Amino acid sequence: MTALKDKLILMVKELSEEKLSALERFITALERGENLLEKLYLYEKIIDSLPDATLAIDKYGRVIVWNQAMEEMTGVKKEEILGKGDYIYAEPFFGRRKPICVDLVLGNFSEIGINGYEKLEKRGKVIVGEGVAPNAYGGKGACYWTLAAPIEDDEGNLLGAVQCVRDVTEKRIIENELKYCSTRDVLTGLYNRAFFEEEVKRMEKGREYPISVLICDLDNLKAVNDMFGHDKGDLLLKRAAEVLRNGVRQSDVVARIGGDEFGILLPGTSREAAEEIAQRILEKVGEYNKLHPDLPLSLSIGVSTASKPGVSLWETLREADDAMYRNKLASGNDARVALVKALKTALMERDFHNTERMKKVALKFGPALKLSREEMDKLVLLVEMHDIGKLGVPENVLNKPEPLSPEERRIIERHPEIGYRIALTSGELSAIAPLILQHHERWDGKGYPQGLRGEEIAYLSRIMAIIDAYDAMLSPRPYRAPLTRKEVLKELLKGSGTQFDPDLVKVFVSLFLKEEDISEKRDLKGEVS
Repeated sequence: MTALKDKLILMVKELSEEKLSALERFITALERGENLLEKLYLYEKIIDSLPDATLAIDKYGRVIVWNQAMEEMTGVKKEEILGKGDYIYAEPFFGRRKPICVDLVLGNFSEIGINGYEKLEKRGKVIVGEGVAPNAYGGKGACYWTLAAPIEDDEGNLLGAVQCVRDVTEKRIIENELKYCSTRDVLTGLYNRAFFEEEVKRMEKGREYPISVLICDLDNLKAVNDMFGHDKGDLLLKRAAEVLRNGVRQSDVVARIGGDEFGILLPGTSREAAEEIAQRILEKVGEYNKLHPDLPLSLSIGVSTASKPGVSLWETLREADDAMYRNKLASGNDARVALVKALKTALMERDFHNTERMKKVALKFGPALKLSREEMDKLVLLVEMHDIGKLGVPENVLNKPEPLSPEERRIIERHPEIGYRIALTSGELSAIAPLILQHHERWDGKGYPQGLRGEEIAYLSRIMAIIDAYDAMLSPRPYRAPLTRKEVLKELLKGSGTQFDPDLVKVFVSLFLKEEDISEKRDLKGEVS
């Protein structure tokens, strides 16, 4: 370039001083341009190796750099876009041409604005932004962080602008998950107490009055946990959450604020409208119970309203809580009765035994043992409800046609304990709770769950064990055909003194021998005596 300069100067020795000065300025500009081109070539090599998608435009908005990472993010090859302008570089990101950060560097930031960006910030000459590019990666879309800066020569003249685009989709997903976890109840997916309290503070300072509050308590959760275990209790909580969500508006805040307690914030809602929402929730509870009679829901709801600014929402919450407890006390017994009734219905539907046949046996066996009227009533109720604990056993285990594994056997052997807990929660069944617990104990102490033996076992439970075994052997099973009555009586005799109370077996077999034909009586009489 120096040789060119000297040559040109010699050619114009005769030119005027003014023209010579102009020519020198032109040659200097050429030198600067050559240096700039060399720099841009070097910069392009560096930029092409950057992991962030990077583009550069000249001051006329034409693409001069489009690196490999940008090709991968947009699907547009460098040779297809270099030299083109009119915001064409926005299309692979947003599906249309529009100014992006790199253009904001060249234009007026305040005039172009932040359309299409979730965040946009000017830091001196640099612009930083965040947003979503729905068309990136061929329409898959991406969340991005971006930075745009000017390209200037050594004298500060604006030559263009460069923009880096970083895919932060994975980071955004993690951030959203962390945010979700920090504001949500893990079990139900509703908002948690911390978020609920922050919303109370926010609404209290806002202008969304009147604000109504519902406090909802899930009745019988402890009873369900005791009866069936916490898995069923958790399922009930999830279903309660679903009912509450479906009973309110999308703008309302529904949160789990305690173990069995839910809070609902209803901005812009009068007391009358809140009462209607509470009634709608109870109607949805009724709809749910028709579909799920085996695990019914019962909610106690309290309502209160902060009618205008200055009324404490915390006081409103306390009033709603008090109202909920009053309703709970008024309907508590009804909720327990409904639960037991639902369990009885579910027990009948699953039909673990021929209950009517067993009741007939009990009504014949009891008088032969000279049971009192009270004992007979307990025995008949025990016949109906002794296997209620099986409602807490998975059906795939209960109805498995193949032999049970040791673990499956342990699961089934839990049903007397489950039944015991169920019975204890009900005034109607509490009197037979110990009898349910012991109906699988054996005379020799090898039964379950307590390993009681002999007369340690309740008398009615010993009677129930014989009736239960008698009916079970007469009933078909997936792994065997039903036994004949003669075969059943022989099996009972075999278990006399080991599985069953020998005195009770003697009475039972003698009683039912009367219904056998003469030959069967002859075969069995020797074993009974």
